[in-house]
Amino acid sequence: MKSLPWTGVYPAVTTKFTKEGQLDLETFIHNINAQIDAGVEGIIIGGSLGESSTIYHDERIVMLAAVMDTFKKKVPVLINIAESSTRNAIALAQRAEYAGADGLMVLPPLLYKANDAEVVAFFNDVAANTSLPILVYNNPVDYKIEVTAAMFDVLLKKDNIQAVKESTRDLANVTRLINSFGDRLKILTGVDTIATESLIMGAHGWVAGLVNAFPAETVAIYKLVKAGRIEEARVIHRWFLPLLELDINAQLVQNIKLAESMTGLGTEYVRAPRQMLSGAERERVKNIIHEGLNARPILPADLS
Repeated sequence: MKSLPWTGVYPAVTTKFTKEGQLDLETFIHNINAQIDAGVEGIIIGGSLGESSTIYHDERIVMLAAVMDTFKKKVPVLINIAESSTRNAIALAQRAEYAGADGLMVLPPLLYKANDAEVVAFFNDVAANTSLPILVYNNPVDYKIEVTAAMFDVLLKKDNIQAVKESTRDLANVTRLINSFGDRLKILTGVDTIATESLIMGAHGWVAGLVNAFPAETVAIYKLVKAGRIEEARVIHRWFLPLLELDINAQLVQNIKLAESMTGLGTEYVRAPRQMLSGAERERVKNIIHEGLNARPILPADLS
């Protein structure tokens, strides 16, 4: 059975578009290069932050191929699956495996609020039809379905269901899952604002959003926490928090893409129905990013 270490920072990368709404692979690869240089340990393509609802299966595979061709096997690359039907989810899982993906991040079924048994069957059916390692995305705040410890007790009978992106926003859930499953279920914190706290409480990794614009700072927090250098991590986290709060906002994609453009790692272009930030809201977000850039901390030199 294939496995991943499920440690370190896994950017949920944004999907880069041209002004006309086509894939911008040059800018996409430019950003991925910055992530790898900073020391991330995985890449996730086509997540919520990657505008999953507006990109095609073909485009996911094109981005996967671009990363594989450019960076070979420097880090594992995961494809996100966010589908309304089990059949479509399995089809994308098998296509991603055939194309060379290293793993999958899988959401519960979308649009239909499935009950617990249906959610378990959905994940089990996907897992049964691929050998790729699976990261279960647990985000009841945004997707209205919680994958509970009782459900994981069933799901973990499938060897390739290996990890959870823990986005319940309940910090205590990290400890609950560790108490229930130990190291059998790897926990990747999925909410930027409480990622430092989650790592301190034992989360194995971090599926990050603001890392798209600030890769070095994100990786630094992870490495400092895991090295037990909590006070140094805390200093960076306090600087970072106003920026991280841009990730827990309905317009997180636009917020983070604006931050990417201001750090030279991307553009603001989004795909309809999203629209780029404008007016007073754009100025508000720009001011937060400007303040962050003006106070950007000097990172410890001994983190490599």
